Amino acid sequence: MGVSPQQQVQIEKQKEESNQTGRVVSQELEKILYDVHPVLDRGFVRVVDYMGNDESIVQAARVSYGKGTKKSKDDEGLIRYLMRHRHTTPFEMCEIKLHVKLPIFVARQWIRHRTASVNEYSARYSILENEFYIPDPDQLSVQSMHNRQGRGNALTKTEAAKVIEVLKKDSSTAYEHYEEMLSDEEKSGLSREIARINLPVNIYTQWYWKANLHNLLRFVSLRSDGHAQYEIRAYANVISEIVRRWVPMASRAFEDYVINGAQFSSAQMKSILALIELDEISKENSGMSQREWQEMMDTLSNYSDDQLADLDPTRINS
Repeated sequence: MGVSPQQQVQIEKQKEESNQTGRVVSQELEKILYDVHPVLDRGFVRVVDYMGNDESIVQAARVSYGKGTKKSKDDEGLIRYLMRHRHTTPFEMCEIKLHVKLPIFVARQWIRHRTASVNEYSARYSILENEFYIPDPDQLSVQSMHNRQGRGNALTKTEAAKVIEVLKKDSSTAYEHYEEMLSDEEKSGLSREIARINLPVNIYTQWYWKANLHNLLRFVSLRSDGHAQYEIRAYANVISEIVRRWVPMASRAFEDYVINGAQFSSAQMKSILALIELDEISKENSGMSQREWQEMMDTLSNYSDDQLADLDPTRINS
C-alpha cells in the first residue's frame, strides 16, 4: 500500500481521536477521514482535513440566511445554478487538505495546478525510500502517431516484459548508487541535496496538498479526462470519489454540467443547429478546422440518435 509503519501508527492514532466542533461537517467524509486510498502500485491519497460542505456553498451564495422551512432541494437547485452559470466564488469557500504519495513525474504534472498550497517531502533534509513506480504491463504502449504527448497501441507481452525488466534494473541501480554516495556522510559522504540528482522520476515522493473546491474540481475535470496520462488520471478518479462523499450536491452538478456536459464554439453551434434542421453541412463549409470538426463529431457521437432527435434548437442556443 505504500504506508510506512510510522505513518500507520500516526493514522491509527488520528482515527482514535474524537474532536468536538461547532463547525459544519460532512458526515460521509468523516467516515473516511485519515483513511488510505491506494493508487497505482505504491501510492495513495488520504484526507487529513477539510472545511465546509454543501451548506457552506449555499451560505456563501446567499451571504446570510436562516434555514427556516427551506428544503434541501432548494439548496441543490442553487448549487446547480451556480455550477451551470460558472459562479465559482461560493465553491471556493470549501477547502480540503490531502496527503498524497505519488511518483515524481506525476507530481510535476500535478504541480501545474498552481492555485493550491503544497508542502513536499524534502530530499535535501531526508533520505528517499527505495520505492519506485513500475507500470502494469497493460499500461505500456507505443508513442501515439496522432498525439505527441499520448500513448498508442499496447506493447506485446514480450516487449512489455522487457521494458519492465529495464525499469526495475535501472531503478535498483540508481538507488544503490544513491545509497553509496550517502554512505559515511558524517565523514566524506556526499550531501543529500546532490546525491539525489541521479534518481529517476519514477521514485515516489509525498506531499500535503490543500486546495479549495473550485480549484479541486478544475483539477478533476482536466486530470480525469480520457486524454490525461493514465497515472495522474488514477489519482483524479480517487479524488472524484472523495468529492462525492464530501459535497454530494456539488458533485452531482459538476458531473452533469462539466464531466458529462460539453462546450461548443460558435462554429460548432451553427453546425449542430444545421444538423438538427437537416441542412447540408460538412467540414468544408462549417468554417472549422479538421480537428475542431472531429472534436464536435466525437462529442456528438456520445449521444444516441433518439437523444439528438429530441434536442430543441432554441434550448441549445440558450
